Amino acid sequence: MSAGPRTPAERVYAELLERVGEAHPRPRIEPVRRLAELAGSPQLSYPVIQVAGTNGKTSTSRAVESLLRAHGLRTGLFTSPHLVDFTERFQIGGAPIDGEVLASAWEELKLPLAVADAELESSGQGPITFFEALAVLAFAAFADAPVDAAVIEVGMGGEWDATNIVDARVAVFTPIGLDHTEQLGPDVQTIARTKAGIVKPGSTVVTAAQEVDALAELEDAAARHDAPIFVAGRDFRLLDDRVAVGGRQIRVAGLSGAASEPAFVPLFGAHQAENVALAIAAAEAFFGAERPLPGEVLDEGLGALTSPGRLQLIGADPVIYVDAAHNPHGARALVRAVEESFAFEELALVVGVLAEKDAAGLLAALAPIAHRVTVTPVDSPRSLGQSELRALAEEEIPGTPVEVAQSLPEALEEARAWAQRAEGRAVLVVGSVLLAGEAIAHARSAGWGAA
Repeated sequence: MSAGPRTPAERVYAELLERVGEAHPRPRIEPVRRLAELAGSPQLSYPVIQVAGTNGKTSTSRAVESLLRAHGLRTGLFTSPHLVDFTERFQIGGAPIDGEVLASAWEELKLPLAVADAELESSGQGPITFFEALAVLAFAAFADAPVDAAVIEVGMGGEWDATNIVDARVAVFTPIGLDHTEQLGPDVQTIARTKAGIVKPGSTVVTAAQEVDALAELEDAAARHDAPIFVAGRDFRLLDDRVAVGGRQIRVAGLSGAASEPAFVPLFGAHQAENVALAIAAAEAFFGAERPLPGEVLDEGLGALTSPGRLQLIGADPVIYVDAAHNPHGARALVRAVEESFAFEELALVVGVLAEKDAAGLLAALAPIAHRVTVTPVDSPRSLGQSELRALAEEEIPGTPVEVAQSLPEALEEARAWAQRAEGRAVLVVGSVLLAGEAIAHARSAGWGAA
């Protein structure tokens, strides 16, 4: 960016990047609440569905938003991180926010930011961080729109996450597993306890099936706040899930117990069917648990659903998919989706991982579908080195050729050349959200036509 950012949204992003990055959140909530208060507490202007968990947060959030919009609401959707364009994080009415509108909201936030930073400095605390400012920016943009309801994806954890200044009408939990253990705790129970911090008095809790210890923490939080809790497999369930051309066909028994008509979901993988069932239950909890969503809302909301970076096709000749799976749980779900939905004879993996992630566990989970691996750095100072990643790949996926590339474009060209040498070959880019975004951007600039 030596020539300087060009668009209004890029200028906002560049100014935000001058703050402590989102990979280094501070375990605090009061400074964010104070910043929002100085900005007029925009997060209290509309009802919120808040989504926490380890895997499936973004897909579930997008499904909830699509269902609310199909129901006739003007929606806000806040997710992180972005894949290619910064405006992806802030969706209004199903589309990324206009860059000029975002820049205007940012200008209005600058004075509150200056006041909050000064107060923090005088009390010996660090200034507002990237993600703290980002969350309040989203809340302000949605209030300005205005939206009828907002779906807010938690950044990390829950209790002290910057998004947790909202009073969620519905608190949604996707499957909770091990991730960000340095910040959130060493085991699933501790992590679940932190994530359960989004439950407030007046909330309704809707959760995916969880490990016993995780569910106990969510039920305890619900009991403390006198919040009803609905659990997948007990209070709502996926009745039928089968592979269909271009996705899946599902039937769901929602919170009322009524079974839906079959609905098409244009996403791959059984885990996406579970995410959608969770989203349907969350939307029902929002509108009133006693009545199911109308069939036309399901058809419209699910039929229009997309989940960028989740088995997204970015090249057709040869076939290249990208997936943002970056931990063992996500990788196992990805493997099941690939085995169930595709019939590739051979699959080359292009893998890049951030150093703080469980690269060995990720690679071990990916081993069943790997016929060849090319390791590459992620475009980040936090990237795991190629030599270390290569050694892990050779250990976790034995007997499989492992190549080393110096950059993702080099890795993609090498993998594409391999795939073009025989029928039935394809390429899958995996291991990091940042890597997924880089691959999508490269495919667009290269004119592959599918991204």
